[in-house]
Amino acid sequence: MRRLLWLDIAKAIAISWVVYFHFFNTVFQHTRFPVEDWSTLAAGTVTVIRMAWLKISSIGFHAVGVFIILSGWALMESTARRAESSSLKWGSWFGARFLRLYPMYWVAHLVYLVSPFVARLEPVDSRIILSLLGLRFIDITMNFMYLNAAWWYFSMLIQFYVMFPLLFWAAQRFGPLAFLLMACALGFFVRYLLLVVYPQHGFWVLGGFAVCRLPEFALGMALGMWHKQSPARTEWLLLRGVGLLAGLLLYPAAMWLYHNGITYVFVDFATGACCLLEIVGVAGIIWRFGSVGKVFGLVGAFSYGLYLIHQPYVIWLGLRIRPISASSFLLVFVATLAVLSAWGILLEKSTNTLVNKLIPSKKSDG
Repeated sequence: MRRLLWLDIAKAIAISWVVYFHFFNTVFQHTRFPVEDWSTLAAGTVTVIRMAWLKISSIGFHAVGVFIILSGWALMESTARRAESSSLKWGSWFGARFLRLYPMYWVAHLVYLVSPFVARLEPVDSRIILSLLGLRFIDITMNFMYLNAAWWYFSMLIQFYVMFPLLFWAAQRFGPLAFLLMACALGFFVRYLLLVVYPQHGFWVLGGFAVCRLPEFALGMALGMWHKQSPARTEWLLLRGVGLLAGLLLYPAAMWLYHNGITYVFVDFATGACCLLEIVGVAGIIWRFGSVGKVFGLVGAFSYGLYLIHQPYVIWLGLRIRPISASSFLLVFVATLAVLSAWGILLEKSTNTLVNKLIPSKKSDG
C-alpha cells in the first residue's frame, strides 16, 4: 500500500504529543502553579497563557485515542487491498502482523533491561514473562503497567488483531456507517457495564479489555473505508481546515463528558475523535512544507519504536532536571524528542531488517 505522507505526519505529531505528556507529567508532577482569581485574568496575559499551556499539556493522553483510530484506519485499508487482490489468507495475515509487533516489543524489553538511562520503578521479576507475551491484562492490577506503563497499549492492540477478521467481515458486510454504529453500541454498552453497573478497575476500560476501545478502532476502520471510496473528499475534509475547525468547536463538548460516570462512557471516543481532527489538520499544514514534512513523516513511519522505548527515558531525565522553568523545559523536550526519535528509528529499522533476513516474507502494510 502506498504510504500517505500526511498520515505518517499525523502519527509523528501524535507520538510526539504522547512523549511530551509523559515528560511534562514527570517534570511538573509536584509543582504547584499559582491559581489567580478569574477576575484578574484579563489583566494578566502571561497568566492566561500559562493556564492555557497547563490545560493543553494535561490532555496529551488524548493522542493515544488518535493512535487507536489510526491503527484501525491503516489495518482496514491494507487488508481491504489484499482482499481485493485475492491474496488475503488469514493465517499469513496473522503471521505477518505478529512478526511486525512482537520482535520490536521484545527489543524494547531488552533495551529497558540493559540501558543505563531508564527509570526502573519496579523490580524485574516473574511478571516479565506475561509482559513478554503481551498478556498484561492477566492479573491486571499487577501487570498492566508493569516496567513500562506505555506497554499497556500493546496488550490492547493484540486483542484487536485477534478479533480483526470478525471486524473486517462486519465492516465489509454492513458498510462503514452501519458498522461504526454497531461497534459503538457494543463498545459503549460494555463500558457502561464496567463503569456503572458492575464497576471494575479502570485498567479494563483503559484498554485491558479492548472492546472498551472498540468505538475508536472502528472509527478508524470506517475512515479507512471512506478514504478508499473517496480519497479526495476525505482528504479535503481532514486536511483543508474543515476538520481542524470542527475539532476546535467540538472539543469543549467532548471535555464536558468527564462530568460523571454515565457521560464518561463516551469520553474516550469523543476526545480521541476531536484530537484526531486537530492532529490531522495540523499534519495537513506541515505536509505542505516539503523537507519538514518528510522529517515528520519519517518519525511517523517508525512511531512504533519511539512509542515502545520513550517512557522510561523521559521519566529518568525528568526526575533529574526538575525544578526547571517552562521555557527551559520546552527546549530540553525538543532535544530529547529528537534523540529518542533517532534512537527509536534505528532500533525499529534494525529489528525489521533482522527479522526479514531470518524469516523472509512478503512485505506487510500498515
